Amino acid sequence: MASSPLLLASVLKPVDDTRMFEKFGRTLASRPDLEVHIAGRRAPHPRNAPSNLHTHELLDGSRLSWRRLAAQWRYWKLLRTLQPALVVVHAPELLPLTLLWQRFGRRRRFLYDVRENYALNILTQQVYPHLVRQVLAKLVRWAETKAARQAYKVILAERSYAEELPFALPERTMILENKYQPQPHEAAPQPKQRLPAPHEPLHLLYSGTISELNGVLEALEFTRQLRTLWPGAHLTIVGFCQQPALLTLLQAAIANAPGVVTLIGGDQLVPHADIISAIRRAHVGLLPYRPHQSTWRCLPTKLFEYVAHGLPVIIPDNSLWINYLQNDSIAVVCRDFTSMEAVQDVATALSKTRFYPHGIPANVLWQSEATKLWAIVDSLQ
Repeated sequence: MASSPLLLASVLKPVDDTRMFEKFGRTLASRPDLEVHIAGRRAPHPRNAPSNLHTHELLDGSRLSWRRLAAQWRYWKLLRTLQPALVVVHAPELLPLTLLWQRFGRRRRFLYDVRENYALNILTQQVYPHLVRQVLAKLVRWAETKAARQAYKVILAERSYAEELPFALPERTMILENKYQPQPHEAAPQPKQRLPAPHEPLHLLYSGTISELNGVLEALEFTRQLRTLWPGAHLTIVGFCQQPALLTLLQAAIANAPGVVTLIGGDQLVPHADIISAIRRAHVGLLPYRPHQSTWRCLPTKLFEYVAHGLPVIIPDNSLWINYLQNDSIAVVCRDFTSMEAVQDVATALSKTRFYPHGIPANVLWQSEATKLWAIVDSLQ
């Protein structure tokens, strides 16, 4: 394995993506005899990247750009140039070329990292017209099913995928959840056990993908109502929005409430290190997700990130999240992020609760998943 490089690749995910770079990339590059290459959407080469971890641009453009076709050609050139010992495919659209590459060579092995239930998301999230959704979902599921038969291992980012995906056979799959991977030399965070008093400033945070499904509008309304009880409440939204109409609506709402909301990113990708800095500055993390079959059975990356930094979180009434946290002193459940009565209940809980009485739980950290990743890679020797 040490004589040939490893390639991790996506198209839409940036080269500094939290899962592909921070978790898989840094873990594999921790062995200095391995050369690790990461290919994805254009982003600055990550700060403090190990010397044996290299990045390559596959896409410089939007998700609906024709440049996605050129990304396929760049990926094929990388496969031919690097001749990797192992490829970790982080996007289904790269599966056909990966299968072709494997077919015309010996001992060419790959892992398929299933980060989403892609076919379900395409069918239910209404990004594309109805007929296009039907065709795309069938093509994706066909490619995934074929690739699952040829992959050395199929990796699942969510436990629920083991039940949802027909190609995820137990003997060929491994679950690696999106737990938090601390930055190199990152100091252990101190949990925020007590929040400021209601007459003091309170910093709320919404981070990650900016979308209606993830509840960004609910975050705005929650903050507006909370300020009637907690006048110093301020919301920071940090992340990338792929929907121009939603971004315009969001910017107008922010302009109409000066000093209440800060937007970082919006139409620009935000480096993960900047998101982590925002988490460290915040008092409370918001996860106002709307109930939807494509997300409701998943544990969001930001949930691991918030808890790993000792940040109290406000979550919807999702039994999976509640059971995972197994501690009423980490999360406050909000029945309805737009209801004044529910917001009042949350405000009372925030002001009275002593959070993280037992410290930060270890089950939110990536180390447990890194051990499983190494078990897969070492079995290739």
